[in-house]
Amino acid sequence: MTHVVVVGGGQAGASLVAKLRAEGFDGDITLIGAETVPPYQRPPLSKAYLLGEMAEERLYLRPVEFYDDNNITLRLDTRVVGIDRPAKVVTLTGDERLHYDELVLTVGAYPRTLLAEVGGMLDGLYLVRDLADADAMAPAFQPDRRVLIIGGGYIGLEAAAVASKLGLEVTLVEAADRILQRVAAPETSDYFRALHQSHGVDIREGVGLDRLLGDDHVSGAVLTDGSILQLDFAVVGVGITPATILADSAGLEVNNGITTDAYGRTSDPHIWAAGDCASCLFHEELIRLESVGNAIDQAEAVALNIMGRDVPYMPKPWFWSDQYDCKLQIAGLNRGYTDVYVRRGDTPGVQSNWYYKGPELLAVDAMNDPRNYMIGKRLIEAGRSPDPAVITDPATDMKALLNP
Repeated sequence: MTHVVVVGGGQAGASLVAKLRAEGFDGDITLIGAETVPPYQRPPLSKAYLLGEMAEERLYLRPVEFYDDNNITLRLDTRVVGIDRPAKVVTLTGDERLHYDELVLTVGAYPRTLLAEVGGMLDGLYLVRDLADADAMAPAFQPDRRVLIIGGGYIGLEAAAVASKLGLEVTLVEAADRILQRVAAPETSDYFRALHQSHGVDIREGVGLDRLLGDDHVSGAVLTDGSILQLDFAVVGVGITPATILADSAGLEVNNGITTDAYGRTSDPHIWAAGDCASCLFHEELIRLESVGNAIDQAEAVALNIMGRDVPYMPKPWFWSDQYDCKLQIAGLNRGYTDVYVRRGDTPGVQSNWYYKGPELLAVDAMNDPRNYMIGKRLIEAGRSPDPAVITDPATDMKALLNP
């Protein structure tokens, strides 16, 4: 009987094992997770969970009973430390060896941290990646305390929004020229800068962290412009790195993530990968997508292909972020864009930014604008690119753009 072993108990791993059973796979399934809790949602960690609006059990992707009911062996608090490819065996902590017929790596990514010489080992410095991180920092989020958010990407901005809503004094530093510079156009950066400043967040762009201050616990920070802040704690949100150590040690091909083909196979035909750890083909280019949508869709495609369906996976990039009362929804990938066209709604705060590469529509950032997000998503998936003048015309019936 075929034994599928899945390493990584996150969104991708949980989606894959559920899809296998839903499609009638009758072999053995083992899902191995390093954490002590069953697979759970990560996006709420920096939002609803940190705000105290969501209980831990509501984070779980499936009830604990689901795994027993579906004959899925769930191994928690367990790490895989090696892969013996010729023998098709993984070695677990404690030197336990487990045979597989098909192995799937859904090991995710690691948050980038600060070096010890700039204060990276001080107490009161927190990351935002897993449930333990959120639980560790939650008690620090008390009114009138002073927090420094290091990094102006979506994780940093979401943490800043939570802190501001809870009544903290928030300073956010971004070493690049503007927040969201790596992932969004200036028009989107401008929107979120204004949103955060309207809630009292002190955003400092083009300014990085020189070092944190404190003997054992964070008490302040020196910034690269020479300014000094008095702090109670700090949060790091400076991006993630794909977890490729296991793949590297096994001799698998790695290129900004574990390299996979159109079917999710790695350079070993019996080892597959999905989610944040995997690079996949998108328009003949290897990319890595850090999103829940990709983790689910790619993992489910791998499940089908383990069963011999030979279904190529074509990513349909979509992302979201919640900050204050704003819901940002993103469709497509803006890589290589040349122009951005802004469509504003009748209500303040409603806006969509449309990315074009010449005449081709690449992506849409929609702020509190779910209707135009869905329209943009469907247009991109259909390979249709309306004239930008039509997009920006307030009189345009946007839904009509979907007509044949």
